[in-house]
Amino acid sequence: MMDLVFSVDVAAPAGTTWLALTDWTRQGEWMLGTHVRVESGDGRSVGSRLAAFTGLGGVGFTDTMEITAWEPPVRCTVRHSGTLIRGSGAFHVHPKGPQSSTFVWSESLDVPLGLLGRLGWPVARPLFELGVRQSLKRFAAFAADYTMGAP
Repeated sequence: MMDLVFSVDVAAPAGTTWLALTDWTRQGEWMLGTHVRVESGDGRSVGSRLAAFTGLGGVGFTDTMEITAWEPPVRCTVRHSGTLIRGSGAFHVHPKGPQSSTFVWSESLDVPLGLLGRLGWPVARPLFELGVRQSLKRFAAFAADYTMGAP
């Protein structure tokens, strides 16, 4: 298992940060190389299924997820159920004041690709973390300017 925790401060109220975070179809505006769609359900309740394609030029992988907890505007947890990505993830939003919040993204994932994945993870991890940190910087700007439904 690999356990990862990332956070970013956001210059937006917790409610706005939550809405920006769970606007699944717009995640590609801040998450590097990723396009998310709601596969079933409304995307805002337990049991809804999401699919996130990550890659470039059509080459990549799809991470399938099911929402396992939905507690707006505080917490959403998912179960990753794909062939490559398996485990659990959580999004938490913590209010820091009337106009600021902190977004915490955590994952507990099985290392994919067996022995090859376990051997390669120490090399891949810094690049993966760099990508997530860059995405979180983009998210902070996205959430600070967030208008629901508007690209």
